Amino acid sequence: MASAAPVPAVPEKADAAAWLAVAAGALGSLMATLDISIVNSSLPTIQGEIGASGTEGTWIATAYLVAEIIIIPLSGWLTRLFGLRTFLIIAAGLFTAFSVMCGLSTTLPMMIVGRIGQGFTGGALIPTAMTIIATRLPPSQQPIGNSMFGATVIMGPVVGPVLGGWLTENISWHYAFFINLPVGIALLTLLIVAMPYQKSQLSLIREADWLGIFGLALGLGGLTVVLEEGEREQWFSSSLIVWLSVMSAFGFVLLLIGQFVARKPVIRLSLLLDRQFGAVVAMVIVVGMVMFGTSYTIPQFLATISGYNSLQAGEIVLLSGIPVILLMPFTPFLLRTIDIRIAVAFGLAVLAVSAYMETTLTVLSDGSTFVDSQLLRGLGTVFSMIYLNQAAIRSVPPEHAGDAAGLYNAARNLGGSLALAGVAVVQDQRVWLHSRRIEETLNANSIEVQAYVDRLAQALGGPDAAMRSIEASIQAQALTMTYSDLFWILSVGIVAVMPLVLFLRPLPQGGRPVAAH
Repeated sequence: MASAAPVPAVPEKADAAAWLAVAAGALGSLMATLDISIVNSSLPTIQGEIGASGTEGTWIATAYLVAEIIIIPLSGWLTRLFGLRTFLIIAAGLFTAFSVMCGLSTTLPMMIVGRIGQGFTGGALIPTAMTIIATRLPPSQQPIGNSMFGATVIMGPVVGPVLGGWLTENISWHYAFFINLPVGIALLTLLIVAMPYQKSQLSLIREADWLGIFGLALGLGGLTVVLEEGEREQWFSSSLIVWLSVMSAFGFVLLLIGQFVARKPVIRLSLLLDRQFGAVVAMVIVVGMVMFGTSYTIPQFLATISGYNSLQAGEIVLLSGIPVILLMPFTPFLLRTIDIRIAVAFGLAVLAVSAYMETTLTVLSDGSTFVDSQLLRGLGTVFSMIYLNQAAIRSVPPEHAGDAAGLYNAARNLGGSLALAGVAVVQDQRVWLHSRRIEETLNANSIEVQAYVDRLAQALGGPDAAMRSIEASIQAQALTMTYSDLFWILSVGIVAVMPLVLFLRPLPQGGRPVAAH
């Protein structure tokens, strides 16, 4: 990997331009993470207006995630290729343009192209925000910038469903995309005013690890689609899933070959061999599963079982953001005073408890059932993510921090894909199992069962209506039990990775937090 262009010496105290640059990075990161989930609440409405079926409509969300997970590990190389300022201006400008395209979409292909464009350009804004913090702020002020960035990464997926639901309910789904227009203009203004010009290094095109670049795109892109669409397509009974799996495997082979034959690999997978960094990646995959999995599962439960609309369900998800807002100003102090192993273990334990609290759901559960667990989940996420971010960057030499940031952020998003795939698989299998088990308890020859059916038939106007009502009750009970199973699996998964905290090395005594770049 080519060395980065020399960065001017950072003064002991950042000036206004530096803080404007940090604000631009945080704003871009928030905009990118927000758009991962902002369409979740609006999908049924969008599908109806652009003429997409339920299965086709899932690509509106999947397309963004696939593109984003490909570009995140490549952003370090692209930053060196174009220079940070130029790269960010290109990414922010195109992200805004693709957002407008999505808002104007009248067909599914137009929407998917716009979402792919959003994913590629928005994904570049996430790790580069860390670069700004590392290069524009002195070490003494980096904790503040790091807290700003951490808040945007955690809050984006939480705020997205609420904002999307509110805009859809009160204005129009189009504004879930048009809202990026004024934000994008503000971001471009900040970048032009506050970011210094850096010379591009176009010679890197000739020296690039093209095997690794193509392999990364094919491998991660194919894997993400397989995980997102596998259950819907009946896995390997679908020729699409088979070919995507082959493509993904071929891509990872190319990426692996590039590690050995390229003079400077596009992304250094050898970093995963570091005991601490490998442990951090494993843990952040699970934390990503919790973040994205719960922000998807809880609204689904509230909509299907409790009868909540998208805005009401989004407000429950938003509760996990309260501890984030309250604790973020204190994270620099926490990083200096609490041992990283204790902090991460505490964060993971709280996440496990929050998931376990939701294993006792019933068909009478509503939003109030999730209040305590959501607040605990926000607390656990702060301690897990902030400390794991520090551990990831301190695991590697400074010249490899960009690669570490790319792998770390890609791992978090990959955890989200694994969670959504797991939810689909478990929901399909366990609903069937629980339904059959409930039906087995209803003996048709039982006097109690016959009397209940007779009473129901009299109340509903006939035996057919009574049987439909019983079937609906069975399905509701089976689905509720399935959601409890999902939260139980999450809690077990978190506990399973907790021993990995023993591989973490303490942060330097009294040392200052770092920002990945």
